[in-house]
Amino acid sequence: MRTAGVKLIPLQPEDREQFILDNQRAFKYGAQQEFGMRDERCEEGEEVISRKTIERSIDGENAETYRIVLDGQKVGGVVLQVDKEAAKGDLELLFVLPECHSKGIGQATWKAVEARHPEIRVWETITPYFEKRNIHFYVNRCGFHIVEFWNKHQHGPAVPEEEEGNWSMDDEMFVFRKEIKNE
Repeated sequence: MRTAGVKLIPLQPEDREQFILDNQRAFKYGAQQEFGMRDERCEEGEEVISRKTIERSIDGENAETYRIVLDGQKVGGVVLQVDKEAAKGDLELLFVLPECHSKGIGQATWKAVEARHPEIRVWETITPYFEKRNIHFYVNRCGFHIVEFWNKHQHGPAVPEEEEGNWSMDDEMFVFRKEIKNE
């Protein structure tokens, strides 16, 4: 699979439901790889990432949602929050379908995101502590740095107030930042 052909195509309304399902499948796959099918995050009917979380990202005020397409096939998706005035962007979600992992699609996608938004000087994202593939990807492939560790005693504003009491040790997250230097 050649990744030079990766394209970011704006999410179409008729593809929204499949985008959500694909995102949940990709996140569940990551948790199952780490914890196995017996983990409570992977019980039948439960999702690692909720529909509500995905919809909140897609529907954000400055959201840009794209399908990752390679050779005409949908292979993943990405949701960005872009504040052009502040030159800051948040990578809300990035997923590659499990059958397309380890083919350079994620890295090609990130390069396409940066090319689409050369005005952004600081990018941030978070990922669960157990997602070793993601940590490797963000740090070693995309140039992010870990800047914070969220846990039960220290977590950021990304936890909605109505979910505050549900925060547990299983929700530990790394915060990543990438600063784009002027060349």
